[in-house]
Amino acid sequence: MSAGPEVVFERRGTGTPLVLLHGIGHHWGAWLPVLDRLAETHDVIALDLPGFGRSPVPAEGLPADMPGLVAAVAGFFAALGLDRPHVAGNSLGGAIALELAAAGAVASATALSPAGFCTPRELRWALTVLTLHRSAARLPDPVLRPLFGSPVLRALALGMILARPDAMTLDAALADARALRDARAFRAVARAGRGYAFAGAPTVPVTVAWGTRDRILPYRQAALARTRLPGARHLDLTGCGHVPMHDDPELVVSVILGTTTATG
Repeated sequence: MSAGPEVVFERRGTGTPLVLLHGIGHHWGAWLPVLDRLAETHDVIALDLPGFGRSPVPAEGLPADMPGLVAAVAGFFAALGLDRPHVAGNSLGGAIALELAAAGAVASATALSPAGFCTPRELRWALTVLTLHRSAARLPDPVLRPLFGSPVLRALALGMILARPDAMTLDAALADARALRDARAFRAVARAGRGYAFAGAPTVPVTVAWGTRDRILPYRQAALARTRLPGARHLDLTGCGHVPMHDDPELVVSVILGTTTATG
């Protein structure tokens, strides 16, 4: 589906709306391991952010900074007639979720290993690792398929992103590689985020949950999140990496539902 010509999304389930936001270089398919479980409780909308997945770069160009990205997502809400939905996001999507919460645009926010709590050096590290993964994703599919099909090679290829590479299916690994390879907004969003730090003060229910084995935005950043968001619920995603939806789907579902139900 799409909202006008700009945003491609997948929608499943019934109930109060819940919007899912992926990380840089990812796509809505990142949420497939948890999508149907969440759809048992919510009207779930998982979207491809502008310039990622199958969403095109907007005709007016990509947002130049985090406020622009947040405004683009808020515009998506308006296009679908969503009035303060719940939102959950991972990495870049987690930062957007928190910014939407600080703006009062959502009913609740769940942020999984969100951007915005790292030092400049840590941010350079994260972007360097993801850029290297993007370069590797340009290998042709006849090379990627046997690479991801081998448990040993898959662990080497995905071990920086997932704590349990074996939990990801071959098709999901290939889809993620293609999404990263084809992410038209990757460089622009990476540049725009270099000076970003979260400094908002949400008044709605917020959960920040961090993978204890995150090697992209390391778990130590959770301590700064606790300092900047003293009113939030802070949880450890024990044994999870940077994209916990694949490492422990049931844990992620319980964390998100624990936030959305906190609004009563």
